[in-house]
Amino acid sequence: MALSYKSRRRWSLVILLVGLPLYIVAAVSVVNALDRPPIWLEFAVYVFLGFLWMLPFKFVFKGVGKEDPDAEPPRED
Repeated sequence: MALSYKSRRRWSLVILLVGLPLYIVAAVSVVNALDRPPIWLEFAVYVFLGFLWMLPFKFVFKGVGKEDPDAEPPRED
């Protein structure tokens, strides 16, 4: 089932405002569980986890910054 433009915009806000902070806490917890690895490894883990969070939500964010494709064009009087 495809999401409409408005629902994709709403879900993207929920993901960014609620899900992303929770994911950041989880990522920091993962790095802390590694007993503070060397800085280069810590950076690599953060970069990997930074890209990993967005892969499942790619379909939600795709095209959200553009105009609503389902909206009627403005009428010229």
